[in-house]
Amino acid sequence: MNNPTGTLTPKVDLAKVDRLFDIAGLRVFIPGGYGALGEAIALAMARLGAEIAVAGPAEDKARALAGQILDNGGKAHGLVLDVRDVASIRSCTDEAVSLMGGIDVLVNCVGIQREQALMEVTEETFDEVYQTNLKSAMFLGQSVARDQIARGEGGRQIHLLSVRSQLALRGRGYSAYCATKGGLVMLAKQHAMELAPYGITVNGVAPTFIQSDRIRPHLEKPAFRDLIVERNPMGRIGNPLEVAGQVITFAAAAGSYMTGQVVYVDGGVTASQ
Repeated sequence: MNNPTGTLTPKVDLAKVDRLFDIAGLRVFIPGGYGALGEAIALAMARLGAEIAVAGPAEDKARALAGQILDNGGKAHGLVLDVRDVASIRSCTDEAVSLMGGIDVLVNCVGIQREQALMEVTEETFDEVYQTNLKSAMFLGQSVARDQIARGEGGRQIHLLSVRSQLALRGRGYSAYCATKGGLVMLAKQHAMELAPYGITVNGVAPTFIQSDRIRPHLEKPAFRDLIVERNPMGRIGNPLEVAGQVITFAAAAGSYMTGQVVYVDGGVTASQ
């Protein structure tokens, strides 16, 4: 093979630079989207011009968040979804496709924790966490991929993980949570490999403790709050918008060549432990 002549370095397209973080017009499906992180992601993406379909088991909460987006000039839909039911996942995905004309981006914000010490873990609780955190991700990814493959325009799938996908926690009953979040890392990698030929990327965003009512009980215990801050190299608890920013990066053109990856939004916790 002859060596090519001239430079192989492409010319920087400044028009593409302008669009690196542009998500205007993207159709985004956000299961679990009315929790603290999901709400920040939904509001931020809508503010930047994306159309949002937020879904969860509480119809009033989903519709209230969609209404807030609409009141601020955005486009949004509130849908009912039971992620423990595969039929519900499929029907809700189909509804989102019908309402928006397709799904460009899946942002899976679904997740629960049921703390039980190892010797106290019940089959019922373990199955509940597994069905919610891991099984649902499998079939959400599959259902969205069917639309994305059929349209032939590529797409993005982003799963919200946790530092517990990499780090166990001493002195706490996190067996089910850690197992499912760790499993979700490998599920995302495998989905990334199977969907890459279709131009669909699959990635994870894994935060540590982030400011929310969900962690209020921990923050109200001075000893535990101090422990969280002390072990964090940045010395503070993160803001939901700091998680939303990484989701936006994966969804935008800036994330087009990243797939099968997990970004830890944790102030350096996983780098130091």
